[in-house]
Amino acid sequence: MLPSWLIPVDGSQASLRAVDHVVQEVLGDTTALEVVLVNVQPPLPSDVTRFVSSAVVHDYHREKGEAALADARAKLEAAGVAYSHHILVGEPAPTIVDFARENGCMLIVMGARGLGTVAGVLLGSVTQRVVHLTDLPVVVVK
Repeated sequence: MLPSWLIPVDGSQASLRAVDHVVQEVLGDTTALEVVLVNVQPPLPSDVTRFVSSAVVHDYHREKGEAALADARAKLEAAGVAYSHHILVGEPAPTIVDFARENGCMLIVMGARGLGTVAGVLLGSVTQRVVHLTDLPVVVVK
């Protein structure tokens, strides 16, 4: 199993800077490394999901996730960096931390601020929570 670096991506410029940072690190390194992109979609409220089929909800999350991942995927492909990508549903910070732990990631690389509506003082609220919740190293890219 290759060591893996996790990049949470929400489509923001900050998350794309994290992708750029990883591209620069990976291109200068001759060791094999797996780059893993994740996008976490917030669950839809129950007053919406009770009237919509689970297939429609799944398609909605997939479409929104693919749109958020598109620019990051294009950057990695243009640089010739191999990667995998995943669209998850849940509360962003704990979902990112759980995914990293369950998949044996050795590092999380993320932007300082994302698209969240509630921002922290210096870091985005999701970034702050990830740093707080994980015991993995986290590189925050400004």
